[in-house]
Amino acid sequence: MLRTNLALSNHSVPVGLCACLGWLAVLLLSGCTDPYLPAAIKAPPSYLVVDGFINPQGISSIKLSRTYAIGSALAPPPETKATAYVEEENGPRYTLREAPAGTYSSAALALNPAKKYRLHLTTAGGKEYASDFVPDKLTPPIDAITWKFENSEFRVLVSAHDATNSTQYYRWDYDETWEIRPAYDTGLEYTNHALRFRAVPLPRVCWGTDIAKTVQIDKTTSLAQDVVAEHRLRVLPANTERLFTRYSILVRQYALTKEEYAYWDLLRKNTESIGTLFDPQPAQLTGNVHCVSNPAEPVLGFVGAHTVTEKRIFIARADLPAGTDPLSGYEKCIPPEFVSYDVPGETIAQIQERVLGKFDYLPVVEGKHPLTGEIGIFVAVPNCLDCRLRGTVAKPSFWP
Repeated sequence: MLRTNLALSNHSVPVGLCACLGWLAVLLLSGCTDPYLPAAIKAPPSYLVVDGFINPQGISSIKLSRTYAIGSALAPPPETKATAYVEEENGPRYTLREAPAGTYSSAALALNPAKKYRLHLTTAGGKEYASDFVPDKLTPPIDAITWKFENSEFRVLVSAHDATNSTQYYRWDYDETWEIRPAYDTGLEYTNHALRFRAVPLPRVCWGTDIAKTVQIDKTTSLAQDVVAEHRLRVLPANTERLFTRYSILVRQYALTKEEYAYWDLLRKNTESIGTLFDPQPAQLTGNVHCVSNPAEPVLGFVGAHTVTEKRIFIARADLPAGTDPLSGYEKCIPPEFVSYDVPGETIAQIQERVLGKFDYLPVVEGKHPLTGEIGIFVAVPNCLDCRLRGTVAKPSFWP
């Protein structure tokens, strides 16, 4: 009985949005073959994974975990209750404390840039691990974070340089944050089998967050100058909902050694460039962390020593080029569904119970159909009205 109608005339969300979906039917022939699951997939070895770096001018944070089955839906199991410290070559040690579970952090450090450093740790089971001693790298500042629309894409670009020509190998990661506003506001709710005024209003703004999912590295060894110009850091569809109101990205930059760059490059190829005959083939990922107790045991991770520089930018919808129309993510919400109260054999209370009590709809507003003049109620699925289903109401401390 739901009838699609035009959006409410007093709402600011644009209409005319459409989404075209293509469906592909794939026929699978059933047979007598049984799936083959090697023992390594069902019960993979539990190798130590070391994720982090030594920050000689700040807090060093190292995450320890274990390898686990590729098909598992759980988070990587943390390696807890280890003892860990940063060690200066022929020098002092700096203890790392565990908090939260599996994450080991130092106090703010101010290390000698002329020295080399490594990570040393002993697990609760008594196994000893250590990384190679590595030089202290000073990361240059980020010159600029810029953005542009190109080829139906929104691209975030990072530029940097080192006047001393001593960096040459760069890595970046980032945190994204964007403001979320629901398609509709409502003062109504359906509770205890009746339509009532909402005692507690739904939030009008939430925030979504995301982190880098790909390895972002670049090098300048083939250039006359140590300059990175507009490295393509982040690519989103031009109509991404993240730009609908306000978007922010915090970019962190790291200076790498040649060896650490090679590790990240191999990790990138193993995780992002595999799938066709012409892609690089998987390779053994080895870092600079070793098991002292058992040198033959594989360990995953590379612990470098470098400072971090960062820069944040904000992009408001008003900053976008003319004609840019980012989607709100509410394509299926616009227009809202209209339910007429003029249904033979049903009372208004029965219609409300059927639509709002039985199905997954929330009331938007009661009113008159702008075309037919029928009296009824506009409804939408919860995702259209409650922004908590898309993010959190906790406002970030840096948000303007």
